[in-house]
Amino acid sequence: MKNKPELQVYKDQLLMLRARLRGDVNRMADAALRKSRSEANGDLSSMPIHMADIGSDNFEQEFTLSLMENDGGTLSQIEASLERIEEGTYGQCEECGLKIPKSRLNAIPYATLCVRCAQQQEQVG
Repeated sequence: MKNKPELQVYKDQLLMLRARLRGDVNRMADAALRKSRSEANGDLSSMPIHMADIGSDNFEQEFTLSLMENDGGTLSQIEASLERIEEGTYGQCEECGLKIPKSRLNAIPYATLCVRCAQQQEQVG
């Protein structure tokens, strides 16, 4: 993809996505890694916490950490796309080398595969 104004649009989209994901990941990390349920709720009494509450908190922490991991993968894909823009290879399928359709890049600006190669990869994986 050689059109500089068009590349700038994709670069801006990628930068916005990256900023949003970084903010979301930081907020999720803060929420998931709070010291304890009672501190998070401001309840500093010595009342014991029910075991079901602890299990629920643990599930929520694990779920949040899982979301963060997925977002981390997307962040690395965004970073790689920004590098491809700088290298001049953005919009080119990493598998077959053909041009990735603009409609696909508009939907997923960090896409690295054309639709055909992405479908083939999904069938294999």
